[in-house]
Amino acid sequence: MHQILPMGKGTHMRVTKKLLLGSVVVTAALAMVACAPTAESPSGESTDGGPSEVTVGIVTSESGPLAGYGKQYLDAFKAGLDYATDGTGEIGDTKITVEYRDDAGDPDKAVTAVKELIGEGVNIIAGTASSGVALAVAEQAAQNKVLYISGPAAADAITGINDYTFRSGRQSAQDVATAGTFLDDIEGKKVTVFAQDNAFGQGNVAAVQAILGGKGATVESVLVAEDATEFTPFAQQVLAGAPDLVFVAWAGATSGAMWQAMSQQGVMDEIPVVTGLGDSATFGAYGEAAEKISFLNHYFPGAPDNDVNAAMVKAIEDAGGTPDLFSPDGFNAAIMIVHAIEEGKGDVDAMVSSLEGFEFEGPKGTMTVRASDHALIQEMYQAKLVAKDGTFVPELVDTVAADDVAPAEATK
Repeated sequence: MHQILPMGKGTHMRVTKKLLLGSVVVTAALAMVACAPTAESPSGESTDGGPSEVTVGIVTSESGPLAGYGKQYLDAFKAGLDYATDGTGEIGDTKITVEYRDDAGDPDKAVTAVKELIGEGVNIIAGTASSGVALAVAEQAAQNKVLYISGPAAADAITGINDYTFRSGRQSAQDVATAGTFLDDIEGKKVTVFAQDNAFGQGNVAAVQAILGGKGATVESVLVAEDATEFTPFAQQVLAGAPDLVFVAWAGATSGAMWQAMSQQGVMDEIPVVTGLGDSATFGAYGEAAEKISFLNHYFPGAPDNDVNAAMVKAIEDAGGTPDLFSPDGFNAAIMIVHAIEEGKGDVDAMVSSLEGFEFEGPKGTMTVRASDHALIQEMYQAKLVAKDGTFVPELVDTVAADDVAPAEATK
């Protein structure tokens, strides 16, 4: 299989399609791309047959509870666009223009922004930190036949939702499969999923039921309203259920209060707890529980060791930002968009074909867009937090191969 690394203006990247097989967990989808030319010449075409200009709409959280995730994505997207176009903002003779919109984590606001962008002729949309927002935007993508590349939003339902939706990050099934790598024998064990009652949390429950339940575990859940601020009763409910393992799926500003309640109620002292390692802002939020938790991880800057990751980290830091959990999602999105524009030259079907099976080198190493359902196949990490200089820092425990945590293949 050829590996494709965008090197900038005028570079022609080769795509080798690959179908990675698995069993069914989520509904199937094919996701496609489209871009709208803006005429800068009488024909509206560049000299190489592509559009003279393409506008991309980036819709994500710049405010609201997931604003921190949105910033990580945006900083890395800008770095990735610069990387993939060799600093020109162009691919071939096509200029790439970006319009940014804040969804504030609100599906209605996101849909309004997307409709406005589409009305202006934009037909490549990317971004989105919230799974609820991503699902709403994906619906608009299908209705209007525009490309949508979701970002950090992790709900499995995004994969396979329609023919126009891709993703540039990981999904819940990959988190859960990584959690399973901490366990020796899950058959006959009781697993409780502790999560927020939203698309992200519900997606994690479904994934644990499918993946760990499929290996013989009994799966129960404790779901908490997204606007809850007091978590002691829910921590007590987890304890009362006496599970063999607690899988915690949580995102946003309430993480610290939730972990404090879990620690105060002694959950980590009684039951093994596995959760995803969040962004750096959360490292101190685990408190005294930090070194008692086993962490699955999507990304932290010290996990992968490759030239693309080094380039991304440097670019973000040079711009005054901090590389973090969802940086690869923004960087990957830029690479995918540039590739689709270069290969498709403004034709939707051609850009769709160019992304199906697309393999490229991203910050986490080799990434593959699975042709059958557009899942993004990627390695994951086991990590731990260790105390250092009065704070906690992540350390890599193990790298989990991409194929070992690939989500089950969605079916149409």
